[in-house]
Amino acid sequence: MIGLLQRVSHASVVVDGGSVATIDLGLLVMIGIEKGDGVKQAARLLDRILAYRVFSDEEGRMNYNVQEAGGSMIFVPQFTLAADTSKGNRPGFSRAASPEISGVLFAHLISLGKMSVVPVLFGCFGKTMQVSLCNEGPVTFWLRVKPNGYLV
Repeated sequence: MIGLLQRVSHASVVVDGGSVATIDLGLLVMIGIEKGDGVKQAARLLDRILAYRVFSDEEGRMNYNVQEAGGSMIFVPQFTLAADTSKGNRPGFSRAASPEISGVLFAHLISLGKMSVVPVLFGCFGKTMQVSLCNEGPVTFWLRVKPNGYLV
């Protein structure tokens, strides 16, 4: 499972002309789900996202996680993160989990996130979304939990 974290001062998601998620300070996290991912990977990725220190302390060093910074999160499903771009000019998606499995795992990740102390909003699985953000820094990190549960 892949999480592309972006530290934001503002982010929003619009679906069919209506706002479904808006935050100020926090993380916009694009979520890619690969074949072989399961609930174990979702839990591990969430743990890493919540603990990842990407917010600046008083000295300007990245020492605070999203909770310590008083931020919120938006999770956005993005199957293109699982693309194979190793050859040619068109991405392949053979590494991506099926839409059925991805939908279930994305919903599971959201339910886990809602149990955390950090407010979690989310985009809409299977819908075309307009995602807006102001990436603060810019700061962007790519986290991946392999199907065997190890972070790379």
